[in-house]
Amino acid sequence: MATDQQEQAPATAPARPAADRPIPSVWARPRRPRREQPVLSREQIVSAALDLLDADGLEALSMRKLGARLNAGATSMYTHVSTKDELIELVVDEVYGEIEVPAADGSADWREAAARCAHGLRTTILRHPWLAPALGGLGLTQLGPNAMRLSEGLLALFEAAGLPVDEADLAVSALSAYVIGVSISEAAWLTTVARSGRTEREWFRDLWPAAEEATDERPQLRAQYASLPDRDPRETRDEKFAYGLQRVLDGLATRITDGPAAGA
Repeated sequence: MATDQQEQAPATAPARPAADRPIPSVWARPRRPRREQPVLSREQIVSAALDLLDADGLEALSMRKLGARLNAGATSMYTHVSTKDELIELVVDEVYGEIEVPAADGSADWREAAARCAHGLRTTILRHPWLAPALGGLGLTQLGPNAMRLSEGLLALFEAAGLPVDEADLAVSALSAYVIGVSISEAAWLTTVARSGRTEREWFRDLWPAAEEATDERPQLRAQYASLPDRDPRETRDEKFAYGLQRVLDGLATRITDGPAAGA
């Protein structure tokens, strides 16, 4: 028989409805009241986290390590961030500030401006290889000021080129998806090569005997692989990225030149 204490114990509280739960994003939560003399500023925290990520990668980042780097306890950072994911959101947006935002000067030069922005995004991802898994695996909410500035600039560019508002948004998504998708794979590849202690040329040279055997009955692949050890791998990567980017822009050009109804 249950005791009185057991009978009077409160039932487990029901789970909060999904609509009442806060969105897990630094951009969605209210800011805590500022201290009169905060131990650390948001800028100091983000700068130190960026240095740590560039030096050691995403796996090395923790609130404890960051606190040690700043000579401060982890709790001193909680005024600005509550979790590691929130911290990464802030650093990602800081990195987005490195990307040139295209100017919407008119329809004539939209393609060149979009290409410069695309190359800038790729360069930024390759400069900060940890950004690849962050963008690919954390589901970041892109509401930071620099991300919003970039999105706004691209929207204005495609609208000035002649796309209606709703299609300009689709154009931004298509361009961003291509650049981020290719660059994430490229950054992962470069990280793998770097960890091996080899250069890209050395990697292809050492891999060639296995590739030669694997492509023995595949003449098209064999011909392609045979040229790799003699080519500059970076030039090859640049060429492939530029080719794909131009084909994406070709598709958008048909919509801008012929009008939205042409490809509907």
